[in-house]
Amino acid sequence: MAKEDKNSNKGGNNEPEKPAETPVEFMASLASVLVTGLFIITFIVQTFVIPSSSMEDTLLIGDHVFVNRIQFSPRTKWLGPLLPYRDLKHDEIAVFMSPAQPGLYLVKRIIGLPGDRIHLKDGAVYRNGQLLNQSFVRHKRPEAANPYSDNFPTFSAPPTSTEFWAAEISQHIKDGEIEVPADSYFAMGDNRDVSYDSRYWGFIPRENLIGRPLLIYWSFDTNESDYTKTDWLDRVKSLGSTVLHFFDQTRWRRTLQVVR
Repeated sequence: MAKEDKNSNKGGNNEPEKPAETPVEFMASLASVLVTGLFIITFIVQTFVIPSSSMEDTLLIGDHVFVNRIQFSPRTKWLGPLLPYRDLKHDEIAVFMSPAQPGLYLVKRIIGLPGDRIHLKDGAVYRNGQLLNQSFVRHKRPEAANPYSDNFPTFSAPPTSTEFWAAEISQHIKDGEIEVPADSYFAMGDNRDVSYDSRYWGFIPRENLIGRPLLIYWSFDTNESDYTKTDWLDRVKSLGSTVLHFFDQTRWRRTLQVVR
């Protein structure tokens, strides 16, 4: 009687086993993943955290969002036809570099495009003569009405405006309206009564645009003061508090919420 072949596959499958991945192959695969991830983070998607209440209730303090860096970028010659480049549209939310404070990222809603005429009357916004009915606007006024921001523009800028804007604003006012110049945008926060926006520091140059928020990947109930602290001890305390309260202070309902 023939003896059973010790090398035979009991399951009847004669396919040879795949060789185990070598350390060199593993490191190559890992490097490929890291390079791809770094490319995406650097050129396509950027993370951003909301540090203030100026965009409530659309974006809350402590919302962490993914930002599309490609959409509003300058169109390139070779990749232009392949990538979804386009210009900003009315009422879209954008992340950009502050025109008033270099190095500071801001997020606001684009109210005026190049050529638009904007003015406010008693807090209501008019664009090109038409009253805007904007469902995303919130009025959480902490004090009395602000005659400057609620009836914008005026020829006398408030003390809270930048020196540059206080000197330049009159050049852009025509028939009681502010006219947005070429390659510039006029932005406002959804929480109109507390938003420090284009009414105070002027237009956003096109080159300052970073991208458009896509979705909230994590939202943590955070105090606004946590984002103004620079001392290392305060930051360590803040990190510890985040770890300790990760589950009970995470706003789970906002996870993966699309930003509109």
